[in-house]
Amino acid sequence: MPPKSRQNPKVREFILRKVGAHPADIGSLTIQEFGLSRTAINRYMRRLIDEGLLEADGNTRARRYKLRNIVSVKFSIKLSLGMFEDAIWRGRILPEMKGVPQNVVDICQYGFTEMLNNAIDHSASFDCLITYEQDYCSIKMMIADEGIGIFRKIQKDFNLADVQSALLELSKGRLTSDKSKHTGEGIFFTSRMFEQYSIWSHGCYYVKTREEGDQLLMQTGGSESEVPGTIINMTIATDAGWTTRDVFNQFQGDGLRFRRTHVPVKLGAYPNEQLVSRSQAKRILARFDQFSEVQLDFEGIADIGPAFADEIFRVFRIEHPDTKLSWVNTSPEIIQLIWEAMAEDGDPPASA
Repeated sequence: MPPKSRQNPKVREFILRKVGAHPADIGSLTIQEFGLSRTAINRYMRRLIDEGLLEADGNTRARRYKLRNIVSVKFSIKLSLGMFEDAIWRGRILPEMKGVPQNVVDICQYGFTEMLNNAIDHSASFDCLITYEQDYCSIKMMIADEGIGIFRKIQKDFNLADVQSALLELSKGRLTSDKSKHTGEGIFFTSRMFEQYSIWSHGCYYVKTREEGDQLLMQTGGSESEVPGTIINMTIATDAGWTTRDVFNQFQGDGLRFRRTHVPVKLGAYPNEQLVSRSQAKRILARFDQFSEVQLDFEGIADIGPAFADEIFRVFRIEHPDTKLSWVNTSPEIIQLIWEAMAEDGDPPASA
């Protein structure tokens, strides 16, 4: 029976969690944190390499470390109507998960099955490539098809002007072209459960990154690579501290129905234009009446026009009094216009 390790588990955990951001100076960082000798740190490194958790490149002076995959699985499946995504999850993905907490397993199950179901029902693709990778700190899953492409399909199904309008509607959630089979919630919730969630399709991308305090950073735009079909990537830490229920509760109202949404306002602006017109506001306001609460996120928007503010914060509120509007990441200039618009109907805003 091998002797028990006398290594401090806190030191091991520190190395494994920090090495991704500090591949070249993880040794020095650990010495600074714990006051250990260089010899002691080298023993930790050698042990983690022997256990298959780390790998090293370069000589002693220029050595760099990185996490090594514990699991790396890649396979293709044929897509067909009537295929059960949960069977693929149980048979091909779940058995590969090593030492993963139940809350993270549940998040992975939700995201994987929702995204694979979308590919089965909507992509019009015959084939799908799936990957699952796990190292000590994170899990990465990819689902890629060769079909019509999600942004183009949304644009076509909802008769939208362009792909950017499709991105805007996708961000709101509750978007489905087949209400008999789908609620339109899968992408919305999945993108908020994972630490990073991305969609790449035909030269466009949509990326959501979960940051501290449950804040979401969103990026969209064009890509030089014309990826055929749709590629979805999902990444989550193995020690993530939230559950699927935590995310559902953020956006579900009474009766556990999806009634709250978070909308990135910058998707309403095209390159090199400001948000100043009522038509721009109406594009953003589309389907807001399906929700009881809408949070408008002005990240990346420095200013707006009076007509734009009036259409959202006065006209819409008068016509839809049951939909509550709130806002985040607003500049002082935007706050002033919101106050002015809401004061016009005698209802000054509460703090958002």
